[in-house]
Amino acid sequence: MKALIRLLTISMLMIFAAPAWSDAALHTVQCEQDDEITDEKVEAISAEWLKAAKTIKGGENLELYLNFPVAAKVGEVDVALIIIAPSFAEWGLFMDNYPGSAAEAIDEKYEDDLDCGNGTLWESVEIE
Repeated sequence: MKALIRLLTISMLMIFAAPAWSDAALHTVQCEQDDEITDEKVEAISAEWLKAAKTIKGGENLELYLNFPVAAKVGEVDVALIIIAPSFAEWGLFMDNYPGSAAEAIDEKYEDDLDCGNGTLWESVEIE
């Protein structure tokens, strides 16, 4: 009986805690751009990539932001990309379907123009 009550209590707590696990997933990537590549070209490449990424299952709701350093000590970083998925479930679905996709082809097409690392994945929690 004690085990059943404990199981029911844990289940109820999980139901109420579930929304906390659905916070946005932020993937940040720091890149160096080739000397011949302008910031406007980086924006065009990024727009092309995002359009392709939105065709991938799980990528329909992605957002992409470019961050150019203005006054920062960031070493060789010319631009930081932040890709936002509304949830980790959508991010996982997107990443599962990324290999062989049109977005991956764009990565390869512009690999000489933008040298980007693997990036990091962050959890974003909105504070109201």
